[in-house]
Amino acid sequence: MVKQDSRHPPLFLWGPRSLPQLFSSLHVGFLLETSALIFMCVLLELLEDLKGTSRLPVHAKKISGLEEAIRIRRERELRTSPTSKRRPALRRGKVSQRLLVPDHIPRPPYVGSELLPDISKEHQIHDSEGLARMRAACELAARVVDYAGTLVRPSVTTNEIDKAVHQMIIDAGAYPSPLGYGGFPKSVCTSVNECMCHGIPDSRQLQDGDIINIDVTVYLNGYHGDTSKTFLCGNVNNSMQRLIKVTEECMYKGIAVCKDGALFRKIGKRISEHAEKFGYGVVDRFVGHGIGTVFIRTSHISPPSISLIGNDKSGHMVEGQTFTIEPILTLGTTDCVTWEDNWTTLTADGSPAAQFEHTILITRTGAEILTKY
Repeated sequence: MVKQDSRHPPLFLWGPRSLPQLFSSLHVGFLLETSALIFMCVLLELLEDLKGTSRLPVHAKKISGLEEAIRIRRERELRTSPTSKRRPALRRGKVSQRLLVPDHIPRPPYVGSELLPDISKEHQIHDSEGLARMRAACELAARVVDYAGTLVRPSVTTNEIDKAVHQMIIDAGAYPSPLGYGGFPKSVCTSVNECMCHGIPDSRQLQDGDIINIDVTVYLNGYHGDTSKTFLCGNVNNSMQRLIKVTEECMYKGIAVCKDGALFRKIGKRISEHAEKFGYGVVDRFVGHGIGTVFIRTSHISPPSISLIGNDKSGHMVEGQTFTIEPILTLGTTDCVTWEDNWTTLTADGSPAAQFEHTILITRTGAEILTKY
């Protein structure tokens, strides 16, 4: 424990010249009773307070081990949060039969085969007619995912969300793109808590304090629109709320660097830099991808492959091109495990994950988000 020496002013009054005195005032007993790691975290809190003053500009990147201290502090917050208890590990529920799609609705070419479609070799660049159809598909996907979010509440099953989403899509004359893709049995992906992505809707009821990513893709007039959001279910603890907020910020920071001629690797650089400020991991196994007349998932990538971490890959954006940006951030490890269904992918340590996704169009001066309305 640190005692306040009467010869020195309170900590919040100390300026940069007094910082050496701060270290000298720490009693040896503090180091004996407190681990070096906790001491680093306490020091971090002090530096963050002083950073807000004009007397001591602090650059966190210059402090060794600072990012790791932030990460550990975030994990400790999650474990000790008074608003949450340790969540039980996610378990598979009962998966109901596939829902039917009316015969008059056009199907994507992969429907009817249990195999993943061949990898597309072409970038998705559209003429004026194709772009109009692309806008319509993306606008529908955006409306569907927002509607799905209104259904999120404790006791609702992800199967019920899937059924409602399915009905809204076919009512619009569109086909739910995930249904039948490589054998995927449902019309939407619902990824709860530690599920990174590709969760299959089932009979599990959402619990108070859960988070859920709902990933919607629709096929309309020969074009796919793809988007996802992470939603709160009931009273979600502060650590998970912060994870969701930063993940969405990362997506928009990645979008902000996009324009005709820009290097694709700038996206991953910007996302990684922002995530690291908060000690979050960025999953590198799943990436953004081209989208349009072709729909892809998992390792079947329609070019370009948009790495969401720092990298040195070549390649630049072209006006008229459409692709997704969809970072997944975790509170712990970025390592993952996949269930026997070959789709549901979870963090290896059971820590929460969040994801956001938009489909964008590259313009001469920037990027237009198509999955907004």
